[in-house]
Amino acid sequence: MSDDIVVGRIVGVFGVRGWCKVFSHSRPREQILSYTQWYIGQDKNRQVVTLQEGKVHGEAIIVKLDGIDDRDQAAALKGSNIWITPSQLERLESDEYYWRQLIGLEVIDQAGVLLGKVDGLIETGANDVLLVKAGKQEHLIPFIMDQVVTKIDIETGQMSVDWDIDY
Repeated sequence: MSDDIVVGRIVGVFGVRGWCKVFSHSRPREQILSYTQWYIGQDKNRQVVTLQEGKVHGEAIIVKLDGIDDRDQAAALKGSNIWITPSQLERLESDEYYWRQLIGLEVIDQAGVLLGKVDGLIETGANDVLLVKAGKQEHLIPFIMDQVVTKIDIETGQMSVDWDIDY
């Protein structure tokens, strides 16, 4: 349960037949619809639900969950987080990573200097950017494999970068 991944949140209702509006953390956002079993609720108070149907509707994603058949039932779910288990994630190639795997890695430059730990990632369009923190100091490092990021070792919890601390 502690390894479960929050992939979205139920943010409202749609219509009167039990459909819910969902905010997706997945990229692309409609990826959330590929997970047919969800755990919804707050922290440890969760229930298992099955995704019956879902679709992109304008700027929103709407879903129909098994057993949720009217507006009142759907409204009761508003504010619930949506979790999946790690086993539901798509298997990646050896050189691909989920953002969640990178957060917390120590970032070390070519000289062996610890720049800090990955605190988050930022989507910029051109390429993602690592937010690396060391105390109050922050570094923004482009996540460009083989150019800036030279090695990622999930097992040891370290990432090597070709990046000058003064950038």
